[in-house]
Formats: sequence, structure tokens, C-alpha cells
Amino acid sequence: MAAVKIQDLVYCYPGGEKPALVRINLEIPEGQFVLLVGGSGCGKSTLVRAIAGLVPEFYGGNYGGKVCIHGHDIRQTDRQSLVQQVGMVFQDPESQLVMTGVEQEVAFGLENLGLENSLMKRRVMEVTNALALSGFLHSFIPELSGGQKQKVALASVLAMQPGILILDEPTSQLDPVAGEEILTMIRRLNEENGITVILVEQRLERCFHLADRVLVMEDGCILKDGNPGAVARWAVNNKSPFVPPLAGLFAGTGFHDVPLTVKRGREILKPYYPVPDLKRTGKEFKQTVSNDRCLVDIQNLWFTYQNGTEALKKVDLKIYPGEFTVIMGANAAGKTTLIKQIIGLLKPSRGRVTVEGRETQKLSVEELVSTVGYLSQNPNDYLCLPTVQEELSFTVKNMGLPDNGLSHTLLSRLSLDQYAKVNPRDLSAGERQRVALASVLVARPKILLLDEPTRGLDYRLKAELGNMLRELQAQGAAIMVVTHDVEFAAEYARDILLMAEGTVIARGNKYEMLSGSTFYSPQISKLFNNIVNNVVTLEQGREVLLRLLQQKQNKAISV
Repeated sequence: MAAVKIQDLVYCYPGGEKPALVRINLEIPEGQFVLLVGGSGCGKSTLVRAIAGLVPEFYGGNYGGKVCIHGHDIRQTDRQSLVQQVGMVFQDPESQLVMTGVEQEVAFGLENLGLENSLMKRRVMEVTNALALSGFLHSFIPELSGGQKQKVALASVLAMQPGILILDEPTSQLDPVAGEEILTMIRRLNEENGITVILVEQRLERCFHLADRVLVMEDGCILKDGNPGAVARWAVNNKSPFVPPLAGLFAGTGFHDVPLTVKRGREILKPYYPVPDLKRTGKEFKQTVSNDRCLVDIQNLWFTYQNGTEALKKVDLKIYPGEFTVIMGANAAGKTTLIKQIIGLLKPSRGRVTVEGRETQKLSVEELVSTVGYLSQNPNDYLCLPTVQEELSFTVKNMGLPDNGLSHTLLSRLSLDQYAKVNPRDLSAGERQRVALASVLVARPKILLLDEPTRGLDYRLKAELGNMLRELQAQGAAIMVVTHDVEFAAEYARDILLMAEGTVIARGNKYEMLSGSTFYSPQISKLFNNIVNNVVTLEQGREVLLRLLQQKQNKAISV
């Protein structure tokens, strides 16, 4: 019997002009690991909500067809029985957390199931240990970082030991190390415990090779269904962006064998060794020293939260016009706290932060927003008006700026023009993220601070965002992006700043910082590690592979 069986599923949200799901027929055997991919707003989250029994019961709307869990119609199954069979981790962890303490949150679902106290304690201990949350059991949840909240939400679901585990972008706010740990644990639960896993994820380089099966969605329909290798080849042949960088690199340069892992990619390259003449092909990056006036000057910055957590320690940093810096590091390393100091949301405990020569200690946020644009991790903080267009117009009018068609341009480039008259809160998480981003970009800030802007964005939209940021950089804007997305950092950043435990560990150009690292390296860099130096972007990887093919052809001709 299939774990999940869907027959002719059709669903439309209340007030929706078109269906979010269109005649979905799907069968998922017990114990299968399914990866669900597709563009923002294609129906991925709606489909998993249907499997979890949330539509139409929670969201309302028009529903047709049938979803069965282990042979039983989900709409005829009581909620208590359903939550013990299907567990779901949502895209936004804050929408799932109901308690104020970590231990209470993890135990909340178990208490509602009426489990014995001794059993609850054992399960809480198991999942918090597995997710490195043991030291945070008595922490106040609102004071945790976004990544830590994501772990707490996952722990609360895993503690109930569901047979079907649904995860909607569970690693979107986790650093590379924590993200790998979570996905490895999920794969282990799948292999060793037989749990059925349905994973929605945009960062395919993290998980594509883990899946047994990949489903590609578009406009509410399942466009492609197959094993990862077959879907990767199909994606490249059909110019679909839903393929990891490594697989796309090989397929796009004429290799018949399309690897899903770096290990397999390096095996494919072995017949081309040695390649001494390619050792110098990596494009060296020369740091340019700007003669412009420093936009942001941070000197001996220390910051301690009211609960006593020392979030920043002795931070010294200068930011000049035209810089594009990505801040990376573990969750709770102080990244978000640092950029909140620049926008003035937090004030130094010690030291100084100056923006264009003015101390933030003496300025309000309102006085800084004309210079500094800030996008927080939660896009809902920015959405307060009835339509998407009004969100952008509000920023322009509030700051006394001319629009000159920029609003329309941003909506078009971020694929939001069709939603101009739609209430932003009716959009998907990825679409809301883009609306919030557009409302910040429309102000044309000199300093742009973005906290996890690629969350919920597919590869195509990330490329559009990256190109827009490069254009702003070329116009002299200073850009700082906090992200765990190593692939995005490798493609678009100029500098990388690494933080740990509230201090700046290192800062340098991306070729220096992202080459040779175990976790903070893109797939392309890992592929060519110790073969070709300083290769971190897809363009560079493509150049090297084409030269390798040409070298092999030349050898064959000479023989």
C-alpha cells in the first residue's frame, strides 16, 4: 500500500483567479525519499499542505479529488490520528512555534498526544541532541537566531515520530555545516527507520543526490517525474533551471556522463589527468582599494543583548562604495546583529558605528533609511498594504523620491508584474520575499543590507537578483548580504567576510576565501580542488571543462 496516493487533486485558494493545483495524480511508496522542486509559486507548498491535510481545512478554498494516507482518505481522518502519521516542517519556522521555551516547544506536541512523562523526556532528549539543541533547552525562543528557530521547529515534529515527514525548505536559514547535518540525518531516518520523506528545497546542490525520486512542478502541475539522474538530463536538455550546478556544468559542456556528486565528477575527470597547463587558468582576483570616502566605519564594536548574550566582540570594519560583501558563518555567529548595527536597529554597547561620518548612536532608524536599505529575514515585516504595487509606491512616496518607472522595472525583473494588484499576503513565501526586496530596492539606497535574500528563490530568480545587485554595485552602491547560500556568494560577491562567536574571523576576496574549504566552498570549487586553482564560478568551471575537452581532442588528433 502506498504511503501517499493522490487522485485528480484540484485546489484553488479563496479568491484565487487560477487553481494552485491542477489534476495532480501521484503515488508515493512507503519509505521513498521524494524531492519536490519548481519555481516560486508553482504549487510545491500547496501540494505538501494538501498531503498534510491543511487544505482546504485550514486555508479554505475550492477542493476536488482525493488524498489518501496509507489507504485512508485524509478528509475522513481525525486530526490527532493524522499528526501521528504525517509531520510537516513549514517554510517559516515562526509560523509553527507556539511556546516561548525550546523544551516546552519540543514537548508541546507530545503533551497533546497524551504520552507518558518518561517517554516525552526521552524523545525530547533524543531530538535535541541530534539537532545540537541540548544547550538551548531553557532558551527564550524569540531571542534565538532564524536558523536555531528552524531547528526547534524540526525537533518538535521529529519528536512525534511521524511515518511521513514533509519538509518545506528546512535548511533555508541554516549554515552549510548545519544544513548538511540536517539533511544527512533526514536521509538516515529514511534509510534506517523507513520514514517516507517529501522534501521541498531550492538549494539543489545540498540534496539532489540524496533523493530516490525528483518531481518538477510548474503552474500547479507535475511537469517531470523521475530519478535524479534522469531529471538532471531532462532539465539540461529543456533549459530548466532546476538542476544542481555540478550536473548543469557537465551536461552543458558536452559530457555524456552527468554527475550528481563531486566524488563522481572528479572520477569523470580522472582520464584527463594530468593537466599541468591548466594550473594557472583560475582568474586571480586583485583587491581594489577605493579612494572614495568610507561609507561605513565600525571601530571596536561590542554588543550585548539584555539577556547577557555577547553577540559582537571587537569588530572593526570599513565599507566603501562599490563593494559587494557576503557575510557568512554559523547560526548565531553575530551576522544579523552586525547589519542591524549599521541600520541603527541596535546601538553599540561599546565602540562606534558611523554611516557617512554620522554616529548611529545619535541617529534614529528614520534618519538612516535614506542612505541604508535593509531587508530582514522575515519578509512579512515589510508587507502592510493591500497590493504589491502599493507596497512599492509607499516606499517611494514616504521618502519623497521620483519613481521614473523603477517600480515597474523591479516588478518585471523579479517576476512580480502579474501580481501588481494582488495582496502580498496571499502570495507564496518566495513571492513575498521578492515583494519585500523590491520595496527596499525601489529607494535606491547607497548602502544595501540584505539578510538571507535568496531564501525561497529558485536558481533563475537568484541569478536575476545577483545581476541586479551587480548593477547597483557598478553604480557605486555598497552591498552587504548575509547568506548561507555558498553558490550565490561564489557567483556574485566580491568579498567574503567570515564570522564566528561575534567576531570577524577573516575577510578577503571570494577566490581566496571559498577555495579549498570543506564546507564553505561551492560545488565547482570542490570539483577542481587541487586540480585547478581559484575556480569558484560556473563560468570558470565551464572554461576549464571546455579546455579539457579540447586538450583530449588534440591528443587524439596527434595520435
